Amino acid sequence: MALEHMFGIAGSALNAQTARMNASASNLSNAGTVAGSDKDAFRAKRTEFKTILAQHAGAVSTGLAGGVQVSRITDDPKPVARMSDPGNPSADKDGYVYLSNVNEMTEMVEMMAASRSYQNNVEVINTARQLMARTLDIIKS
Repeated sequence: MALEHMFGIAGSALNAQTARMNASASNLSNAGTVAGSDKDAFRAKRTEFKTILAQHAGAVSTGLAGGVQVSRITDDPKPVARMSDPGNPSADKDGYVYLSNVNEMTEMVEMMAASRSYQNNVEVINTARQLMARTLDIIKS
């Protein structure tokens, strides 16, 4: 595998993990929001990935031998909770507000996993760069 392919694959993974971390950050920032209806309540966002393979029949060439990309960002299907808070200006006619379905612990685990994946791919790029530098040093000698 050519080194430029390694950079492309690791770079696509960096982009995907960045999107994953951004989704988790958005979820955490909206964890305490309330709404006046189930429909308007904030739902956690989840990133879905798909692989990029050059050998896909009929695929437009991306210049990558492989990698990953965000295929879509979806709403978490978990139901939202309802809480009685008649004094809240967002409350419905029965005095209920609807909480987001964000679980802060789940989001922290998701953020840590994305961060570690990101760090691993940075290490791949650094290692490939060091190998290229060593190869050039050997060729110069």
